[in-house]
Amino acid sequence: MSRPQNSFWPDGVPETIEPPGSSLFSNLVNSANRQPDKAALYFMGRTYSYGELLQAAERMAARLWKLGVQPGDRVVVNMQNCPQLIIAHFAVFRANAIVVPVNPMSRADELLHYIVDSGSRVVIASADVAEQVAAADEKLGHPNKLRSMIVTRYTDAFDPDGKDVPVTPPAWKSWLYAEPELPRLTAGDVMSWSEAVDNQLPLPEIRIAANDLAILPYTSGTTGAPKGCMHPHRTVNFNAMGMAIWTRVAAESVCLVAAPMFHVTGMISVMQASIFAGASMVLMPRWDRQAAGALISQFRVTHWINVPTMVVDLLSCPDIASMDLSSLRFIGGGGAAMPQAVAQKLLEQFGLKYCEGYGLTEAAAATHFNPLDRPKQQCMGIPYIGCDARIIDPERRDELPAGEQGEIVIHGPFLFQGYWGQADATSDILIDIDGRSFLRTGDLGYVDEDGYFYLTDRLKRMINASGFKVWPAEVETLMFRHPAIQEACVVSRHDDYRGESVKAFVVLRSSHSGEVTEKDIIGWCRENMAVYKAPSSIEFLDVLPKTASGKVLWRLLQEREDRTRSEAIRQ
Repeated sequence: MSRPQNSFWPDGVPETIEPPGSSLFSNLVNSANRQPDKAALYFMGRTYSYGELLQAAERMAARLWKLGVQPGDRVVVNMQNCPQLIIAHFAVFRANAIVVPVNPMSRADELLHYIVDSGSRVVIASADVAEQVAAADEKLGHPNKLRSMIVTRYTDAFDPDGKDVPVTPPAWKSWLYAEPELPRLTAGDVMSWSEAVDNQLPLPEIRIAANDLAILPYTSGTTGAPKGCMHPHRTVNFNAMGMAIWTRVAAESVCLVAAPMFHVTGMISVMQASIFAGASMVLMPRWDRQAAGALISQFRVTHWINVPTMVVDLLSCPDIASMDLSSLRFIGGGGAAMPQAVAQKLLEQFGLKYCEGYGLTEAAAATHFNPLDRPKQQCMGIPYIGCDARIIDPERRDELPAGEQGEIVIHGPFLFQGYWGQADATSDILIDIDGRSFLRTGDLGYVDEDGYFYLTDRLKRMINASGFKVWPAEVETLMFRHPAIQEACVVSRHDDYRGESVKAFVVLRSSHSGEVTEKDIIGWCRENMAVYKAPSSIEFLDVLPKTASGKVLWRLLQEREDRTRSEAIRQ
């Protein structure tokens, strides 16, 4: 089948690239050697040069080696966007180890799985989440106990009393400025960030190479158990370099880092791409539209990769007219469809074409992106640098013609090596086509006559809440721990702002019938799982529909929810 997307290939972008045959750490070294005094990071009134960033990473690497981190060890990094997160990533690389990035919204039971499954014995965490790490450690058996935890306060990266600190959104103050006591581990040691980085310790010999594992980000499947995606330096480097080329990030660029860096989009498409190019980054610890507008205006931000809901929120800000967005040269992202009306407003009011993209954790972020000069709205874009993407019949596995819906499959140099410790799950998601290994995305879509891809549905059961993937089986497993819940089935619920949110159908135990409310269960869920996973709606049922073998018919409940919404719209 011909690949018509080549007719719309961006000018000046090669169809394939040869990334550096070295580690990600080498990218930081190269940028620091080229321009040691150039601003690498702006954070809460403080500027970090590339030279300072490299020095901090090397000192933390020396500390990790002193703490016993060996080549190939996994180290959990758990915090919001801040300089310490970037320093931690490159310190782990320099220590010849592997980063396990964790969502800082994760609760103790979720962290328990990441720690045990990855075999991590060292954690670098921010003070606002360290207690959850300690709570997870209490539940670990002795062979899995944490050996060390390094804890940073966000104020370690800036002077909270400094005159240059920008006005902090009220919602940030409780955790951004907090300086709690360090928690304790049951058998391991806890060290403050300042103590850890303040050292003159020797560095280990560099042993990492392009094919060694770099990161182990977790994603889930229909089984509900999150799986670690094995990415060597080579695959991450390919997409970091590719994204810099595609979006035209260069040393003079200023990138707003609003996308969370625990996720591959913020981690690879923004952070790693920026460091590869030697660009400057403006870090936002969390999303806030007022702060985003102020930072874009103040630092003359040129590039902003985001989740569409951020743009929706920014454009609805009452002060949008006073914000200067004229410096932006690129704005785009993925994780959810950009509403056409919003994309049109962005174009008409600011002259900005929103470029949507598509990607997966298994592919080190992007696999598709719209050309900057010829984007189509509500479209995944064309297959990205080095990507062979096809639409196949999910059962027959033969390629389908333009306009026909099927499963999206992808092949390219960015594909992961497989799921950590799960060979069967790896073989299930990889298929052979024309002698090459393709990833089954589980997403349904079609390609138009111009070669642009469109996402239409999902083959697998997954909820997309503002770009965060929510796996129903995982949420159900956590909900079953509530003493009043006998059964639960999680489905997608339409949400005008987030695109989708979580709804749970619940059967209560007879001993708790009439005693537990929807508000009670939602509150419990928010305390025991990441907020974006917690149901926003609960519907109580006497029984869940099941097959003869006892399997819950979740599709029937999803259809019921969709039907209820359709009827409400008609009324």
